[in-house]
Amino acid sequence: MAGAFLWLRDSSLVRVERVTVSGAGGPEAPRVREALTQAARDMTTLHVRMGALRDAVRSFPTVKDVRVDRDLLHGLKITVVGRPAVAALTGAGARVAVAADGTLLRGAQIPDDVPSLKVDTPPGGPRLDGGRAALALAMVAAAPPAMRAHVERAYMGHEGLEASLRDGPDVIAGDAKRLRAKWIAAARVLGDPGAKGARYVDVRVPERAVAGGLPQPQEEGQPSTIG
Repeated sequence: MAGAFLWLRDSSLVRVERVTVSGAGGPEAPRVREALTQAARDMTTLHVRMGALRDAVRSFPTVKDVRVDRDLLHGLKITVVGRPAVAALTGAGARVAVAADGTLLRGAQIPDDVPSLKVDTPPGGPRLDGGRAALALAMVAAAPPAMRAHVERAYMGHEGLEASLRDGPDVIAGDAKRLRAKWIAAARVLGDPGAKGARYVDVRVPERAVAGGLPQPQEEGQPSTIG
């Protein structure tokens, strides 16, 4: 029985004839679909070689992984798990998309709403490793998606990590610890009507987040604790 199964799993009776690829996006999408389709057609639905499929798209940085579902005897449905851009490195006249894990997405389309991270020169390797830009990226990546869409840029300021919001105040995070909690605290402060018009939100200690630079009648220079 084992021998019969080994024969069947690689036989033409279950050869992959129909390949559907979903989830691929951006300028690389046609080449990603073609690479996966070609790799899948050398397989059968009883012997799907995941390593070969991953190798077929390893050169595309926008692809994080692939998932596969079998469709009856001859069909294969492949779902591409993307690695989206969360920021853009800017420096030396160049802009390069970067994913949350630091992977540089060279050649990928940069969304209009991702924040900028300033660097002297974009890294020559495949990843952003270390330095101020990497810390700024960590701050951006920690933001909830709804807030991340409002971040214009992230950088290392006088008080540590900071982020400037579009049409909003700066968020002062300080060090890179508890970044998720700091963003949640910032959202809570910004949601309070008393914080309207603030120039900055200091979340260095999330439990004591404050909105500062409030307009009159707030006394000039005195921050206001919200929540």
